[in-house]
Amino acid sequence: MKNLSLLVLSYALFAVQGIAAPGDGNSRSQLSLNGEWHFVMDQYDASRGLARGDRPWGKNDRDEYSIDDAPTLHVPGDWNHQREDLKFYEGTIWYGRHFDLKPEGDRRYIIRFGGVSYLANVYVNGKEAVSHEGSFTQFQADITDLVKEGDNYIAVRVNNRREKDRIPAMLFDWFNYGGITRDVTLITLPSRYIKDWFIQLDKHRSDLIHASAVLSDPVAGETIRIDIPELKKTLTLTTDEAGKVQADIPVKRLTRWCPANPKLYSVEISTAADKVVDEIGFRNIEVRGTQVLLNGEPVFLKGISIHEEIAAELRRACTRQDAEMLLNEAQALGVNMIRLAHYQQSEYMVRGAERRGIMIWQEIPVWQAIDFANPQTQEKAIRMLQETITRDKNRCADCFWGIANETRNTPERNRFLARLLQVGKDLDTTRLFVAAFDLAYFDRKEDKFVMHDDFYQNLDLVGINKYMGWYEGWPKAPKDIQWDVCPDKPLLISEFGGEAKYGIRGQEDVAGSWSEDFQARLYRMNLEMFANIRNLVGISPWILYDFRSPTRLHQSLQNGFNRKGLVGDKGDRKQAWYIIHDWYETR
Repeated sequence: MKNLSLLVLSYALFAVQGIAAPGDGNSRSQLSLNGEWHFVMDQYDASRGLARGDRPWGKNDRDEYSIDDAPTLHVPGDWNHQREDLKFYEGTIWYGRHFDLKPEGDRRYIIRFGGVSYLANVYVNGKEAVSHEGSFTQFQADITDLVKEGDNYIAVRVNNRREKDRIPAMLFDWFNYGGITRDVTLITLPSRYIKDWFIQLDKHRSDLIHASAVLSDPVAGETIRIDIPELKKTLTLTTDEAGKVQADIPVKRLTRWCPANPKLYSVEISTAADKVVDEIGFRNIEVRGTQVLLNGEPVFLKGISIHEEIAAELRRACTRQDAEMLLNEAQALGVNMIRLAHYQQSEYMVRGAERRGIMIWQEIPVWQAIDFANPQTQEKAIRMLQETITRDKNRCADCFWGIANETRNTPERNRFLARLLQVGKDLDTTRLFVAAFDLAYFDRKEDKFVMHDDFYQNLDLVGINKYMGWYEGWPKAPKDIQWDVCPDKPLLISEFGGEAKYGIRGQEDVAGSWSEDFQARLYRMNLEMFANIRNLVGISPWILYDFRSPTRLHQSLQNGFNRKGLVGDKGDRKQAWYIIHDWYETR
């Protein structure tokens, strides 16, 4: 385990993790840069000069732009829902705003972005601070040498254009929101601060916590203290030449986190100059045979898939209130797990689920038509997985790291996923690594469902997406259908369902009715079939809410929405919601 701690710390990509708000005992202050930002649409990528912002014009200046008197967009938020002329825009937009600062010589200043969709170039006072690719992971930069006393200017070039070598690529079944979609924060730190920490229960033991931390500078002989007051545990450790400490903490009478009792402990990591406080839960998650064990006991995963979207307002979910609304509906359904589809979602979602006792399947957007033969695409996927694990490695609710969804069985894909999986396991052996496949089929000669895939054996748990009764007809009565899919692995039905528009009532046996009656019957039939799957450890219906998708072209019934939600886009529960709710109450 000590080697694991070293690996985690050596792969830590960011300077700050889990920063708590001012006033809660931390020595760190934060300045929110949320709010109104001026913007300029730059469809042809014509002006890098916007990085400098507006300047007093000299005698020979002829800049053909201005941003300080341009209209504004709210941050955090996607640009698509804020202005009609940006509703379907894909391309470049420049954001800009000013902030005041009085820098202190012994302090460091970190700017952190919770998420920017998709490509971001950040400039502070005209100089590039950081670039980042990927819509759904946090990134940041030390801008100590770029800020000045008084007025400072920050510009962000954002581009959400779909490209073949991006992740996701050209075609995906959700809306391509663009913009600065998560919080922007300026964090003030001591000159030498606590860079990262990993406080985690042993994978198998319930009486041993592994702890590690690292400073921002590789300095030996510094003191780092780790406190878990409720457990009456205090460690005073001395950094090695890399600025790191690590230790094992024997514990007694530890209350482990679980859905019935989502216990979190306050953990304090401090030096003479810095202090962070994190709320951390401790649990064991592992596989034994075809079972998933939580804290040593088999657990059935009562799941639901969720997109990070407020469908009723045609926008990306981006605030704590948005996350709580989505989690409220999931919890009302009776879940103990959510699948965050098909990308990493905000820290509000992850921490909110953790407080409620909801396990999380969190995946990176390696979805279908990824360019698996492209080494650059491979590196992007690796970085996204590293960034995901780095941000959330202390969140005990994160039980499943998902590395792919609905990919084809090819040598290129298998090499791609094998490397991705190895990087993930080098970072974290305390979770289960998973992927979802849509390759299972009914073999009429064998008279059962089977799947042929050369990679699934490498995973801890296998997800199967299967839309029986919607994309595929029933080969026989559901109660008579047998499954022999990945028989030596725990199996989760990670997607199933069908489309229905809320309020339409019709013949329950006619798919073309798009009725709630048909969808409800479809759910009943699938649940009947699932009773025959011997290695089934859970289900995750697709999906909680109807969601926006430009690939859904039925004008009168879809109108740009995927209608597979248990809840309509306006928040109305369909009949199928109650079927799942009642079924979960019996599990």
